[in-house]
Amino acid sequence: MFEYDQQIVDTLLSKSTDFQRLYQKHVELKQRVHDANLRAEAMDEFSLENLKKEKLLLKDKMAAIIEGYRRAQV
Repeated sequence: MFEYDQQIVDTLLSKSTDFQRLYQKHVELKQRVHDANLRAEAMDEFSLENLKKEKLLLKDKMAAIIEGYRRAQV
């Protein structure tokens, strides 16, 4: 997900409960989207699109936290 920022992600996962919460929810949604795409989880297209949007929103929030952390370290 954030391959180029893995060190920062690891640091935030160990220090930030907010980042941990976002990360865990993103992992959960990523799995649900994957399962829906494989038809392992029954889901209509509207619900699947909403899950994808929610997952993307979480990723954007984590990216903002990562960028804030990066700026604070400079």
